[in-house]
Amino acid sequence: MDAKVSHIEAEIARLGALDSLIQETTDDLKARQEPDGEWLFELEPDATITAEYIFLRHFLDDLEGDYATLEPKLATFLRRIQCDHGGWALFHGGDINISASVKAYWALKLAGDDPQAPHMVRARAAIHAVGGAAQCNVFTRIAMALFGHVPWRAVPVMPIQIMLLPEWFPFHLSKVSYWSRTVVVPLLILQHLKPRARNPRGVTIEELFLDPPEVSRYPMNATNSRIGALFVGIDKILQRTEPLLTKLNKDRALDLAVTFVTERLNGKDGLGGIFPAMANAVMAFDTLGYPRDHPHYVTAMEAIDGLLVHRSETESYCQPCLSPIWDTCLGMHALLEAGEDPEGPAFRKAEAWLLEREITETEGDWRVRRPNLAPGGWAFQYRNDHYPDVDDTAVVALALDRAGNADTAEAVKRAADWVIGMQSREGGWGAFEPENTHLYLNHIPFADHGALLDPPTVDVTARCLSMLAQLGYGREHSSVHRAIAFIKREQEADGSWYGRWGVNYIYGTWSALAALNAAGENMSAPYIRKAVDWLTARQRADGGWGEDCASYEPGRRNEVKTSTPSQTAWALLGLMAAGEAESEAVERGIEYLQNAPREGARWVEQHWTGTGFPRVFMLKYHGYAAYFPLWALARYRNLMRGNSRAVSHGM
Repeated sequence: MDAKVSHIEAEIARLGALDSLIQETTDDLKARQEPDGEWLFELEPDATITAEYIFLRHFLDDLEGDYATLEPKLATFLRRIQCDHGGWALFHGGDINISASVKAYWALKLAGDDPQAPHMVRARAAIHAVGGAAQCNVFTRIAMALFGHVPWRAVPVMPIQIMLLPEWFPFHLSKVSYWSRTVVVPLLILQHLKPRARNPRGVTIEELFLDPPEVSRYPMNATNSRIGALFVGIDKILQRTEPLLTKLNKDRALDLAVTFVTERLNGKDGLGGIFPAMANAVMAFDTLGYPRDHPHYVTAMEAIDGLLVHRSETESYCQPCLSPIWDTCLGMHALLEAGEDPEGPAFRKAEAWLLEREITETEGDWRVRRPNLAPGGWAFQYRNDHYPDVDDTAVVALALDRAGNADTAEAVKRAADWVIGMQSREGGWGAFEPENTHLYLNHIPFADHGALLDPPTVDVTARCLSMLAQLGYGREHSSVHRAIAFIKREQEADGSWYGRWGVNYIYGTWSALAALNAAGENMSAPYIRKAVDWLTARQRADGGWGEDCASYEPGRRNEVKTSTPSQTAWALLGLMAAGEAESEAVERGIEYLQNAPREGARWVEQHWTGTGFPRVFMLKYHGYAAYFPLWALARYRNLMRGNSRAVSHGM
């Protein structure tokens, strides 16, 4: 009896400590709410975006005023994130990346760093060791061509007449992802007019090449495939015929490109809401002769400057985009799980802010595939009305429905109708568009980043399925049935699921298990238990879970450097969705989160867990280390104190 009493007392004490941690973190997260009602955390990229911001200002010869004091701060950021190997990586602790390294070195040289300074000498040696600047990706080579560092033959031909191609043609703008479309169109203007950057300091980077740039060979077949070789052959023909192409309907094509950009300029939130598209638009406007006070030029430049983060008096960097809607809806889920009153001021303010940003009128590019579908969703950024995304829409609808306030019901219904209409034929959902699956386009020379398309993925599909299940759509509903089948088909041989928008299999497996549980799947089914076994086996000695960004690389899927709070939270949420709340693995994971260091609303997390484009562009979502650990801890407490160990919500 004494042992039993001691156990009960210990359990009460443990849950009491958990209560204190949850309450403290809840208060810290609420304190981070912006005055208008949203949450907004930093979205940190690798060196490339900050370097490209420096390129932009030197392209324009716009180095005076505030930029004169900003540039040294940007350079401080680039120097600080230089890796021990001498170059720059795509994520914390990663291998050297040739393109990121060339861009960072080049930007530092533009900012005035002495090429003979020790950090520059180390960087140059590291770049030479991995093949020199000629091995950079296409986007880096385009930047170098604009500055005259490489000949234009180093860049795949993208004729402006792409704007005139019919929809049935093998390449059409509607067949690539929204992010590709908004980046490519202003780039078509630049590649057509081939301007030369002003480059007022006359900076060159010949020293980064193993052979002189004019005789160097530049890779074009990134996939090393037969179809890639075919497209390289087509590019060679285009290289020879481009002077003739420039005379064919060029004025009409150029007008269409300019119209595309200006119609989607998106105010202070910028073209596509993403830096590369915004920067290309500014350079295109400059090349077309727009004065610096032209409204389009001013708007585009203000959008870019809105991405800057000033870390301190001595360091700044540029974000690739802003994530307020994603941060807000995920933060709301964490707070709801922690017991926050949905009628309280924090929630009502967040709900009002979200409702103001619902997209119900603008005809976005997704209408090409779904012309008769009524809009009703949310974007990722503050505003991006041409490009609402399915993932944000589903998670916002889940949060609003879960809060249960009657004045959001119509918006939730519109979201559900739009999400159902956006389902792809194969049963899954892409992030922004349906049927964006013309996979052969990933073999064109321009697509060496491997992220030209937006095909259906398990993680996005899981969120949509979770939303439908929570809203009462049963397994007999066609969208639910097809979504479950899609997720089951996509399961990996080891039981996990691939994570497209988060790192990586832990993210995908949590997403799938949460959705399947919400949809009423038998969580004792063999394929579910296989996923549980995989997650349990991936737990580390410290009780946490981790997975490296390098897991996207062939042969490196099991790579991990350390446990992280956000990935531990995903694993715990997945296991609890599968009925494992009382398991030893979950208990150890909860202890890891309880003991891990925390600073305010965020657990300390150096390693990155966000994915922009696998293997190409990774992200550190600063918010992930805030709301996901809180969410997991609160769910565990709720399950342990409830009469049932079953999860009651879609996520």
